[in-house]
Amino acid sequence: TSETVVWSMYAKWIRSYRDLPMKMNQWVNVMRWEHQTKPFLRSAEFLWQEGHTAHATKEEADAQAREVLDRYIHLAQDELCLPLVPGRKSDSERFAGADETYTIEALTQNGMAIQAGTSHFLGQNFAKAFDV
Repeated sequence: TSETVVWSMYAKWIRSYRDLPMKMNQWVNVMRWEHQTKPFLRSAEFLWQEGHTAHATKEEADAQAREVLDRYIHLAQDELCLPLVPGRKSDSERFAGADETYTIEALTQNGMAIQAGTSHFLGQNFAKAFDV
């Protein structure tokens, strides 16, 4: 994920509350050097989508994270007909630096779950670290 790159740029672009909200979406190729990959689930290289936003208030930022999760739910359940369990990650599973991680888990035929999408409410953690 690209939080450090994005927030270093947000530090240059955001000068006042009038610049908010700021929203950025990016698609990147990711290479993971895993010992074993799972065919049809993920190879060593895959396409990764992430959105980054900055807001004036906690409520706006959390609402944005929930809205993104709702869009993921709509796509996966209503358009792709995937069986899903939406929810929140536990403290130990939460994205490092996030105040909250919302998730959709897709259910497989054998009853296992695969993380199919996440949306993070990062609070002010990265904003403070980059003096935004």
